[in-house]
Amino acid sequence: MYNLPYSQLTKLQILQNAPADIVTLSNKYSHITPVLETLHWLPIRERIIFKILLLVFHCIHGSAPQYNSSLLHRYTPAPPARSLRSGNSGLLVVPSSKKTWGDRAFAHAGPSLWNELPQDIKDSATVESFKNNLKTHLFRLAFN
Repeated sequence: MYNLPYSQLTKLQILQNAPADIVTLSNKYSHITPVLETLHWLPIRERIIFKILLLVFHCIHGSAPQYNSSLLHRYTPAPPARSLRSGNSGLLVVPSSKKTWGDRAFAHAGPSLWNELPQDIKDSATVESFKNNLKTHLFRLAFN
């Protein structure tokens, strides 16, 4: 569902907004953003990104199925005369693709989203700390 057209994401967002209205007993004509923020629910776009990045984290730490882990490859720079900071920054290789469908694939979307994350989130030691840090990061991006 990553990189879906806006028209498709809107339909999914409406499906998320309805239960938010019911849970908070808010008026269906009121703005939904403050309601989602109060409930601490990520909007659909950020929720999709959260799920992809969580799967990448599991792949990197060896707790995902092999068929998913085999799609991700760590970035290793060509051996120069000196060491580079990018050599140990936890980056992943983003395969090239020529089609939008290729950009939506996990093999492309996972590494590109992972490489955009701040280093402190990538360096999380446990799944719980990663999930907390990632949700906080995506929450700030969505509601600020």
